[in-house]
Amino acid sequence: MELGRLEYLQALVTEFQVTDSTGSKRRCSLALSVSCISSHTRSFSLAEAKEQVLANLANFAYDPSNYEYLRQLQVLDLFLDMLTEDNETLVEFAMGGLCNLCLDKTNKEYILEANGVEPIINCLSSSNEETVVSAVTTLMFLTTPRSRAQTTALPVVECMLRFSLSANTRLSNLASIFLQDYCSPPQVEEARNLSKHTAVGIPLPKD
Repeated sequence: MELGRLEYLQALVTEFQVTDSTGSKRRCSLALSVSCISSHTRSFSLAEAKEQVLANLANFAYDPSNYEYLRQLQVLDLFLDMLTEDNETLVEFAMGGLCNLCLDKTNKEYILEANGVEPIINCLSSSNEETVVSAVTTLMFLTTPRSRAQTTALPVVECMLRFSLSANTRLSNLASIFLQDYCSPPQVEEARNLSKHTAVGIPLPKD
């Protein structure tokens, strides 16, 4: 990667540190470099500025040549942290960024080791279609012999059964692929018998 791009990434991610009393909790702080903010961007609210940062980082995560530098800047942790934000736009961009990153074996292993599957599963209950689609796709990419028990846990399979019945063709097709390619017939049958397609507490995302 050329130096200019690395410097730009460093300007987007200006602080990332571990801060709780046990030293185990991830915490991130974002700031925009003044040199990277145009005159119209300066009128953004703090929330809008953070959304712009996440959108930019998610776009950079699409390019495999950036993976090493994004890991170096702890962007994977940043994305994982943002999954628990109340701001749905931040969650959408963070989930999209993780989806872009997890095709890479090193990134995949990092996400799994960082206990990233649980917050990704929680994103299945989002009302934002893009967040849900990214979450389903990411669970597919993260499924390995070691992680399969978690990525295809019963609540997830129940959720996919519900999504497979959605009028949203994009979502229903993706869920059907998940059920066919990543779940065993006994898993699907067990989920079907328990849920009867209701998947209580997992609403369909808004169109």
